[in-house]
Amino acid sequence: TAFLHGDLQEEVYMEAPPGYSHDFEPSQRCRLLKALYGLKQSPRAWFGRFTMTMKKYGYNQSNSDHTLFFKRREKLVTCLIIYVDDML
Repeated sequence: TAFLHGDLQEEVYMEAPPGYSHDFEPSQRCRLLKALYGLKQSPRAWFGRFTMTMKKYGYNQSNSDHTLFFKRREKLVTCLIIYVDDML
């Protein structure tokens, strides 16, 4: 469900889905405001939102590997690595 809530940075348009004819002319397009499954911008939108959330919770993003987040607290270090859309 994370991909369904990602905000898009680009303007993306699509044809109305088959069977959906709510006041649409054949030449009209729909503008997407949120990322959808299968849209090439979906992973980027998800990762951008995830990165902002991790930084809000005090995690730092590695400069050498942008999928690595870490947080230091006293003598403890917490590391989080993102692989596709799973956390390790």
